[in-house]
Amino acid sequence: MNWDKIKGNWNQLTGDVKQKWGELTDDDVQQAEGNRDELVGKIQERYGIAKDKAEKQVDEFFANHG
Repeated sequence: MNWDKIKGNWNQLTGDVKQKWGELTDDDVQQAEGNRDELVGKIQERYGIAKDKAEKQVDEFFANHG
């Protein structure tokens, strides 16, 4: 998965991200700006899950959007 490409398309992906992780606020999604670590951290914070579980969710989600 190419995170440079994801960053470049972040505005188009924000709707899908918000749909997948409905607990994330608009500010959370905007602050992530296509940064994997930032997005993982926001998901951990909002959902109270472990980092490895959040990373797996993010990686699977974007693998399907590649």
